[in-house]
Amino acid sequence: MFKRIIVIVLDSVGIGSLPDANKYGDFDVNTLVHIASSQGGLFLPTLGSLGLSSIEPILGVEKLQKPIGSFGKMAEISKGKDTTTGHWEMAGCPIFQPFPLYPDGFPPDVVKSFIQHTGYRVLGNKVASGTAIIDELGSEHMQTGDPIIYTSGDSVFQIAAHEDVISLPQLYEMCNITREKVCIGQHAVGRIIARPFIGVPGAFTRTANRHDYSLTPQTPTILDILKDSGLVVTGVGKIGDIFAQQGLSVSLPTKSNDHGMQTLLNITRQSNDEGLIMANLVEFDSGYGHRNDPRGYGKALERFDGQLAMLLDQLRETDLLLITADHGCDPTAPGTDHTREYVPLLSYFKGCNSHDLGICHTFADLAATIAENFSVLPLSYGQSFLQKILR
Repeated sequence: MFKRIIVIVLDSVGIGSLPDANKYGDFDVNTLVHIASSQGGLFLPTLGSLGLSSIEPILGVEKLQKPIGSFGKMAEISKGKDTTTGHWEMAGCPIFQPFPLYPDGFPPDVVKSFIQHTGYRVLGNKVASGTAIIDELGSEHMQTGDPIIYTSGDSVFQIAAHEDVISLPQLYEMCNITREKVCIGQHAVGRIIARPFIGVPGAFTRTANRHDYSLTPQTPTILDILKDSGLVVTGVGKIGDIFAQQGLSVSLPTKSNDHGMQTLLNITRQSNDEGLIMANLVEFDSGYGHRNDPRGYGKALERFDGQLAMLLDQLRETDLLLITADHGCDPTAPGTDHTREYVPLLSYFKGCNSHDLGICHTFADLAATIAENFSVLPLSYGQSFLQKILR
């Protein structure tokens, strides 16, 4: 039906509390609505034209009687609210056994294993904001050469190091060792994350050289199925990291939202490959959500909206565009962790009619829709909404 499906994941752009959000410590969270209300509205004419305010009223975004796309929202059935669970579920692989969390830091056996396998001692070992902990321990790290280890409300083992103290190849190797030899078995966290930074005490800055080392999905995803069927699967941004490079024909890492959108614009314009393009725009989450910066988040959304208009203009008659998110990260909520939310679902193709898709009961409906379009074997979870958008 469509020769190419383009999925844009707006990392952390949630749209309201899930019914079980209180079990995750989240109350009255709504990333999009609260960002808009905190600054007197958002200017998002392109997203609005697709039906964004028909999902949930968003200050400043007009609710149109006849949007040019279809709209709805998706609920998560996985046990978690992080990047890995969100992306794996939308690829048809929900997670029902939650990844381990460490609200009190990593236990002695994990720290001992890290020291033994890497040869480095440890600074930190606690739950912390990434920017706050390098401000706190960056000077000591530069004096001792010991990496800064920390975690968050997600299942992550994060290693921060100054690029002039521990080189990027050394940091990446440290993360590889941690993935393969330290965080295993009951301590197999969702992601090991390299967090390099630069600067001097009092003015440290994290760089764009972050790298994630994810677990391998537990079952085949829609990416694997499409690739095995001979279709081209392209990952843009940190998609390759999230799926441990599995199921991808091409992986194109990016350093920012702008870089991600420019990469996506180039691919859609230049490539004739049939298959799936999946892009993650991480900066909404890493640059603004976790930093409790609703103003910066809002400006980033408005900038994306302008870039999205350019993408719509160059789509082909045989392209289907799907826009969604992987979780929330309400910058107005207490703390700096992700928030358990519904995610928006917008679809568009040239000549489409507008339809209310309602609430998808799992992110895996996205994978089911992609599977039906390409006539590949369906996955165990998810219900296709392809026929709804084609009406």
